[in-house]
Amino acid sequence: MLLWPWENSAAGLPPLLSAPEKALVCCVTGGGSLRATDPAESVLTNIRAAIEAGADWIQIREKDLKARELLAIARSAVAMAQDNRRAANSSVLINDRLDVALAAGAAGVHLGHESVPARDVVRWCRGGNAPARFLIGVSCHNIEDAREAESAGAGYIFFGPVYDTPSKRPFGPPQGLGKLTEVCRAVRLPVIAIGGVNEENAEECLRAGAAGIAAIRLFQETRDPAALRHAIARIHNLTR
Repeated sequence: MLLWPWENSAAGLPPLLSAPEKALVCCVTGGGSLRATDPAESVLTNIRAAIEAGADWIQIREKDLKARELLAIARSAVAMAQDNRRAANSSVLINDRLDVALAAGAAGVHLGHESVPARDVVRWCRGGNAPARFLIGVSCHNIEDAREAESAGAGYIFFGPVYDTPSKRPFGPPQGLGKLTEVCRAVRLPVIAIGGVNEENAEECLRAGAAGIAAIRLFQETRDPAALRHAIARIHNLTR
């Protein structure tokens, strides 16, 4: 059984999963606004499909959008998740922009290497400036990053890229399952595997100790709603 350290994390984790043993599936929006005539509608179409298919988390990662545009998308996504709550318990996270996450009523913020340090964000949020169960996650690429995120009070970490993925090739080879296993063993935080993860290799990541998976292409490339629902349901059931 997968154990989630709900009470052991300084940041705490909101009750986003229906059962602790269920693998978490996160949809990460992947810069779709760059290629679209209507950026907002392109991103929201992707988000709507992910929510209706049963994704647990929706991470809005649209670095090219201005704050006002991002806020409008975030508010629409939060409303979608709330409207669909009876069918799926999806929650919205915002990449990097703490201000947008709070203004939109999102479930949390996800921090990268160029973001404000997690320790500062956690301190500010836990000082009464954010909801008590506001989720703070961090992208990590090695054990040192993971341990620092845990020490800072983050609620979860993303680790990757685990597999080869086109967007990360300029930054070096993939980390691989061995590194993923090491990171999962080094921290008590839930570790979400990202980078080339799909329906076929998700089980390998979970066996390595990951609490769930995050993906961009899985959601962008699976055009058939029924097929996407099936893929997410299959991943959810892998650890039961």
